[in-house]
Amino acid sequence: MTQAPATSKAIRRQHDREIVSLALPAFGALVAEPLFLMVDSAVVGHLGTPQLAGLAIAAALLTTAVSVFVFLAYATTAAVARRVGAGDLPAAIRQGMDGIWLALLLGAAVVAVTVPAAPWLIDLFGASDTAAPYAITYLRISSLGIPAMLVVLAATGVLRGLQDTRTPLYVAIGGFTANAALNVTLVYGADLGIAGSAWGTVIAQCGMAAVYLVVVVRGARRHGASLRPDAAGIRASAQAGLPLLVRTLSLRAVLLIATAVAARLGDAEVAAHQIILSLWSLTAFALDAIAIAGQAIIGRHLGADDAEGARQVCRRMIQWGVVSGVVLGALIIVARPLFIPLFTSDTAVQDTLLPALLVVALSQPISGVVFVLDGVLMGAGDGPYLAWAMLLTLAVFAPVALMIPTLGGGLTALWWAMTLMMSVRMATLWLRSRSGRWIVTGATR
Repeated sequence: MTQAPATSKAIRRQHDREIVSLALPAFGALVAEPLFLMVDSAVVGHLGTPQLAGLAIAAALLTTAVSVFVFLAYATTAAVARRVGAGDLPAAIRQGMDGIWLALLLGAAVVAVTVPAAPWLIDLFGASDTAAPYAITYLRISSLGIPAMLVVLAATGVLRGLQDTRTPLYVAIGGFTANAALNVTLVYGADLGIAGSAWGTVIAQCGMAAVYLVVVVRGARRHGASLRPDAAGIRASAQAGLPLLVRTLSLRAVLLIATAVAARLGDAEVAAHQIILSLWSLTAFALDAIAIAGQAIIGRHLGADDAEGARQVCRRMIQWGVVSGVVLGALIIVARPLFIPLFTSDTAVQDTLLPALLVVALSQPISGVVFVLDGVLMGAGDGPYLAWAMLLTLAVFAPVALMIPTLGGGLTALWWAMTLMMSVRMATLWLRSRSGRWIVTGATR
């Protein structure tokens, strides 16, 4: 009678150890990436306000251009993990190479569009006459690093699928350190100004991509996997990533609508919204790290034809999401007197910020469930459902958010609408996880 509980506890402990071993390094790598922009901002900020304004506009465009292709990491993780679970490492690495070749092709296409269109793109964002030249310079140079950035995404997905999140952490730390040193050296030592900051970022990203390629190529040679581009494999990677691209674009639309609505509410509201959004993004890194662990583990179990193991991991991931959300929400409430003054001393912004921030804190358990189930379904390769679910969420959120200024609602109402958005996502993901339709075993979905 006592054997079953003991076994159940042992299984939970095994899942917990695996989740932690994958999630902690993944969190470090996720946090390291935004530090690139922080270093650029800190270095360029001392050149002058027009230069910093130009960097802000160009960086926003660059971040958007890269973030929409995050499916290169997500889809590759799931596909590689399945083949790892099936015990076919050569096929796993071959799948990863297809994702890397796709990243190179997409990166080249983005560069071909961005470099000549840079002045038009900067003008579209309403850059001032003083900031525009710096924004164009930074965007044109830094866009040359986009192929490397996309290779980093795809190669990160390969290693995550191989159950390795430590190497991406080490590469991210190395890239951050190199970027900081190059920025200072090229901006001030070589007196290149904002162009030096852009070149520093390009060189650092290319260095990261080179390290990843060395790791993947060594693995391919060790296991006899081909490195040549395969048209059918690249096409399959693109098809697997397309639904996740739709999902990502829909989520970006939600965030853009929220910012646009906040801007219509007033200066204090949009300033408070930006602070909350920054904090919300930080908590998302912690939850996304758990989701990344879920992608890798779920994919491996399904590839090994272990449907019951996938269900057990899913249940444990949900528990992790709830607990993590509760902890993060409590931290936001407890630490708010400490961090709010760090962001702003304006009492009007602080007064607007506080009630909306409490809504964010209360909604963290919902976010925890959403992130982990997102990771579970990505790991299962259930991209088409994720795309439709996010489109439905956007359709619910958009009219509610856009009515807020008309109805006289403020920033707190907007973040209640954001909570509604997350609740709809949770409902759609929960229903899918309960249905079991995401459980498709085998080396391929």
